[in-house]
Amino acid sequence: MTEQRARVLFMVRVAADRTADFLRAYEMVRHEVNEVPGHLVDQICRSAADPEQWLVTSEWVTLADFEAWERSPGHRELVRPMRECFTDARSLRFLVHAQTPEPEAARR
Repeated sequence: MTEQRARVLFMVRVAADRTADFLRAYEMVRHEVNEVPGHLVDQICRSAADPEQWLVTSEWVTLADFEAWERSPGHRELVRPMRECFTDARSLRFLVHAQTPEPEAARR
């Protein structure tokens, strides 16, 4: 069986007065994780209804790639400044079952 791509979701709450710290910490993490083997893309999204609710998503070639990065030396230290901003956090891991084709404009 071929391994499937994985999508990792972090649903977090960040107090309004920590938003700038959170975004600064995310910028550091996203640049580092972009170099990690198996990492494809990540996004940070803010709830349209609740400004303290955030969703951080990342896509990986395989779930094993994400888990290897998560266990790697330095991972905890790298994400610590971001985690310090959370008032609540939940992590979810999914295997990508199917997806639509990329829009033509995105392939250019």
